[in-house]
Amino acid sequence: MAEIRSDYKIRDDELSKVQVSDEVVTIIAGLAATEVEGVVSMGGNITNELVSRLGMKNLAKGVRIELGDGTAAVDLTLNIEYGYSIPEISAKVQDRVKVAVENMTGLDVVSVNIRIANVVMENNE
Repeated sequence: MAEIRSDYKIRDDELSKVQVSDEVVTIIAGLAATEVEGVVSMGGNITNELVSRLGMKNLAKGVRIELGDGTAAVDLTLNIEYGYSIPEISAKVQDRVKVAVENMTGLDVVSVNIRIANVVMENNE
């Protein structure tokens, strides 16, 4: 992949300049992934888990983006609900994230890698 950048220029001419930060791409990918039925939440490290328990939502949790020269590689960590097919959920998330990032940013998504961090059992309290 090309060099990693902290933002991606969509347009740069004498009249205007449009840039998309890696954080924006990260949020788009995270939101798209959580829209898939069976995805309970994004996975993350212990800090992110504590933040979410305190009621603060981190939209970039569990998402890593590498931006190249007009390309993006996405790595997602997911928590899924018990009873759903991991291969089916993974394929749906990959498709949804690829389409969302490409449509909203114009970047070419070269990969969407999924890591399942946890299977969440239904809590009957």
